[in-house]
Amino acid sequence: MAKNKSIPIKPSKLSVYLYIPNIIGYTRVLMNCFAFAICFSNKWLFCALYFISFVCDGIDGWVARKFNQVSTFGAVLDMVTDRISTACLLVILSQVYRPGMVFLSLLALDIGSHWLQMYSTFLLGKASHKDVKDSTNWLFKAYYGNRMFMAYCCVGCEVLYISLFLLVQNETEKLMDVLKASITEGSLVSVLVVLSSFGWAIKQLVNIIQMKTAADVCVLHDINKKERP
Repeated sequence: MAKNKSIPIKPSKLSVYLYIPNIIGYTRVLMNCFAFAICFSNKWLFCALYFISFVCDGIDGWVARKFNQVSTFGAVLDMVTDRISTACLLVILSQVYRPGMVFLSLLALDIGSHWLQMYSTFLLGKASHKDVKDSTNWLFKAYYGNRMFMAYCCVGCEVLYISLFLLVQNETEKLMDVLKASITEGSLVSVLVVLSSFGWAIKQLVNIIQMKTAADVCVLHDINKKERP
């Protein structure tokens, strides 16, 4: 007598959209929209909402694994939300600090490196852009291979940007002048700037390595296509 085998139920599109981690993602989007709407009228509330949204990025990943609701859509939603949120904050910083090109350059590096990394991931047929086990760069592997290390760098980066936004008083202040004054005063925000700078620096270095590594993958893909008959 043949045994009845349980057939896994295929989820509907709506059910995937309504995964708990994805709902958290939608909440992050709304939270960021409101935060940026009030960023100049209420700096502290903006920073609180922005950071809560950032923390939720880690929470929704844990929830996705906990309830077996990991999805490609959720991963993309997370990355797009992260990149747009950071981009908006960097644009604001470029308007209140001089030279603003410093922050616009950081924005270009962040978007460019992650876009190339995602594209190279698809070319290699990998499931995640965080799969860098075959990389020869130890820092790149350490960043994506150790969640605590990556979390420290990401938190450091966001805390630095938030702190810089809190420190600025006028719309056209020189970045170095504000940093020198804050360090001299020794306020809590200036302490956060110092403590977060190391993590920020590592993340920028990883972005550069990521961009170069991903670009190499794209170039090798082109070379291999040329060699095919």
